[in-house]
Amino acid sequence: MWSDFFLNLNTPTTIEIEIYSSVNQLPNNWNDLSINTIFLSKEYLEILENASPSNMICHFIGFFSENELVGIALSQFLDLNKLASFGERDKCIKTSIRNFVFKNFCSHVLIIGNNMLTGQNAFNISDKINKIQSLKALKMASEKLKTKLKKEGFKVHVTTFKDFSEEETTNFQLAGFNDSYQFSTQPNMLFDIPNHWKTEQDYIDALSKKYRDQYKRARKKLDGITKQKMQLKDIIKHEETIYDLYHHVAKNAHFNTFFLPKNHFSIFKKLLQDKFHFYGYFLDEKLIGFNTIIKNGAVVDTYFLGYDDTVQREKMLYLNMLYDMIAYSINNGFKEIIFARTALEIKSSVGAKPKKMFGFIKHHNAFLNLVIEKVFNYLDPEVVWQERNPFK
Repeated sequence: MWSDFFLNLNTPTTIEIEIYSSVNQLPNNWNDLSINTIFLSKEYLEILENASPSNMICHFIGFFSENELVGIALSQFLDLNKLASFGERDKCIKTSIRNFVFKNFCSHVLIIGNNMLTGQNAFNISDKINKIQSLKALKMASEKLKTKLKKEGFKVHVTTFKDFSEEETTNFQLAGFNDSYQFSTQPNMLFDIPNHWKTEQDYIDALSKKYRDQYKRARKKLDGITKQKMQLKDIIKHEETIYDLYHHVAKNAHFNTFFLPKNHFSIFKKLLQDKFHFYGYFLDEKLIGFNTIIKNGAVVDTYFLGYDDTVQREKMLYLNMLYDMIAYSINNGFKEIIFARTALEIKSSVGAKPKKMFGFIKHHNAFLNLVIEKVFNYLDPEVVWQERNPFK
């Protein structure tokens, strides 16, 4: 456990920052401040502690005022030198240059937030601390983490804070983030569920003819495939195949900064139990695909998936997975689905809408920080895609 203090300039209140390396060190009342999101709860953080990617080190941050816990946060340190590949889909000169730059100048990345999810999963602060004060505390915590990591042999090249709405960015500037570059990458794809939708049929009825025909065509393609809600013992039984299916999708992504360990999904199921659903798709009793969802209050977060690409194309498996996640969420009374990034157009075709997300990034080499905007935009160019509207 690593602790330090800083004096808040706006109030005489002294804030203590505690940095924890293990869930066992967390205060007993930690979950009192995670009621708004499962992704800062002890149960979820224990998953990160026990089944995070091999190139990731997680820390959990507590903010105290007069010995009272007033805020909690998550950080992830990524060592990109430990990755054999950032992704194998794009093989070109630009990709080679990007990989070279990351390996040599940006390989040690400190993230305030969760690089495995999309959305504001970085921190939650009590109403006793205002937003500007909380962001100052968060920035101070990142500096303390840099010092801690340096003592452990890791020099942080880049610090980034992710993912925040446009409305929140003004507070970052007021909190002293002027030395960081404000960036935006691919949007978060969100699916809002109207209150009057009670069953999947309500969704189907709301589709225009073109997209209702797409729905019917995709569902017919599922002929011969059975879907199974898999329990812990089933996940463990199929762990090798699950990893192969996941890894196939992950390594063919445009860009990857980590790969999950083989036991990730079984640990996830063991610790989150019914808040984590794992669905397997079988053809001739062989597992050919899976998807996962996380119940987060009134929201469903889609998580990692995997599939056999040859079957995927023939059976429109990915599209059917999206329809299945929509059906589950409507039938069970959820208000929103977070479909996250990637595959923007196909998610748009089922009804998800893009929400722009922002982050702040700083390179700790003064020269490189001056040109980080140009470098960032070169390495992560804007994705061109066409938004769809499947509804009447």
